[in-house]
Amino acid sequence: MNVIVLVLDSLRQDHVSLYNRGEGPFADVPACKTPNLDRFAQDCIVFHNAYPEGLPTMPVRLALMTGQWTLPFRGWEPLRETDVTIAQILGAKGYVCGLVSDVYHYRAPGMNYHRAFNAYRWIRGQEYDPYVSSPTRRKLDDYVNASFDEQWRRRVEQFLANTDEFTEESHWFAAQVAEESVEWLRANRVHDRVFLWVDSFDPHEPWDPPERWDTYTDNSYEGPRIILPMGGPMEGWASREEVRLIRGLYAGEVAFVDHCLGRLFEALGELGYLDDSVIVVTNDHGHPLGDHGKFLKGSDRMHSELLKCPFLVRLPGGRNGGREARALVQFHDVLPTILDVLGEGNETLGMHGRSFRPVLEGDSDIHRPAVISGYHEGQDRCVRDETWSYVRRPEGEPDELYNLADDPRETCNLVDEHPEAARRLASHFGPYFYRAPVNEVKGIQGRYEMGSGSVE
Repeated sequence: MNVIVLVLDSLRQDHVSLYNRGEGPFADVPACKTPNLDRFAQDCIVFHNAYPEGLPTMPVRLALMTGQWTLPFRGWEPLRETDVTIAQILGAKGYVCGLVSDVYHYRAPGMNYHRAFNAYRWIRGQEYDPYVSSPTRRKLDDYVNASFDEQWRRRVEQFLANTDEFTEESHWFAAQVAEESVEWLRANRVHDRVFLWVDSFDPHEPWDPPERWDTYTDNSYEGPRIILPMGGPMEGWASREEVRLIRGLYAGEVAFVDHCLGRLFEALGELGYLDDSVIVVTNDHGHPLGDHGKFLKGSDRMHSELLKCPFLVRLPGGRNGGREARALVQFHDVLPTILDVLGEGNETLGMHGRSFRPVLEGDSDIHRPAVISGYHEGQDRCVRDETWSYVRRPEGEPDELYNLADDPRETCNLVDEHPEAARRLASHFGPYFYRAPVNEVKGIQGRYEMGSGSVE
């Protein structure tokens, strides 16, 4: 079997329409449509409870690539010599391994995440990638408001400079990633076994979809096109109209990414990969759009808009497809599962993750009793089962508990009414998972704070 892994950065689960039937993600913004993902999912096992453990971008990819916990051990760091990756494992078994990505953190000096791939193709210019040094030809004030500080203005300016030459849809990053992936798959079909890791940075911010896909914003809006919101609290710097614009731009970006995926999915069929490949489609995390008063990801944003992930697995020929799974899985379970499906389960014995192949085969819909998510550098943690979400906050801040079945938007904190549920969830993970790492920026110097693992 061939193996194809597709990772989409910052894709909210509720913006994939197969997960969001009939209701928009916001009262004033309709749900964006993702017909290509929806169509592809018809032959997949669709997971509703897939979660990252260690956030954000690179710790998630480390877990996906190695099958090891990143939380609580690893933060944002290079690949170590002792890390054994999917490319190393499959390459040793005769797979030709390819990587196509516009995630510029992969190729940052010293990161080394392309190690052991036979070929890798970088697409430059995403976000703040130092790709273009000449100033943008566009007027910066058309893309920021008066509240933007100098740091955020520079970030927007870099992205504008990187994309000044974009005049056709094929120039946009998601389109380039899809086309490069199709070319690699076509050229390498001659090999007996191939492994391709496709990693699209979109729909990560900044959000500037091509005009044809910018259909979720208000045509009557006349203010600046804020393609990159400032991170943190939105109150005080963004008007209601600007918030609606930002949310609409994100929805348009998602719709455009789905359009580009249509080309890739079509090629998988034309080239025969749908018949003989294990295909995984997921993201690294979602993205807060002011749901709980804040924009962009952060260690304190431990709610569904950041944590719930779209997750699809297609077995060769679409076997067992068309099913929905409620099993709780985490990203360090993905590599052990792929290897188990390939008949290489003995390779997983040294991994923290556990194969959920029984869920794929329809033999079970239970995998983990609970999952945990957080930032290595932060103290906030979220522990969940299928019904409850417990958010453990740093000392001095109130913890949170939500009933996800009754309150999927997490608006009513029930920690005082149901402390036993919070205690039960917290006890699934030992104190080490709740520690606060050394953090010079926040003033925690040279010490670790160990949590009790329960609610007092």
